[in-house]
Amino acid sequence: MNDAVATTLVGILGITGSLLMLFSAIAMFRVRDALSRINVFSPATGLGMPLIVAAAYVYDLHSEGFSWGSLLMALIAVLCLIIVSSVGSNTLSRASVLSGQPVYRKTAPNRLARPPAGIVDDDPDYPDHPRAS
Repeated sequence: MNDAVATTLVGILGITGSLLMLFSAIAMFRVRDALSRINVFSPATGLGMPLIVAAAYVYDLHSEGFSWGSLLMALIAVLCLIIVSSVGSNTLSRASVLSGQPVYRKTAPNRLARPPAGIVDDDPDYPDHPRAS
């Protein structure tokens, strides 16, 4: 593999994965509730981290040469990141809903529109918010 091609590929994969992580972290500060934060962080762990692992593998491939061991490690790492991301996001989302965390009232469509018992979630700016009965 040519030096320029390898360097460019590592740079593109690494920077793209890093930017996905950065944008997800910034977006986490902008959303209003726990459910949305979990939803925003899922692409970073499901796509951003595997891109960074792919960049590391391409760098290793270029500097050390092909190795079945490093290919296997990269594939296992990517599969584990995708599996852990999906299972973790689902578990955290379910836990936040079952623990009674309120869902931001302007989220649409919102199947969890009725706040849990004991939580008042009135919005004077949006009085006609449909509530599940």
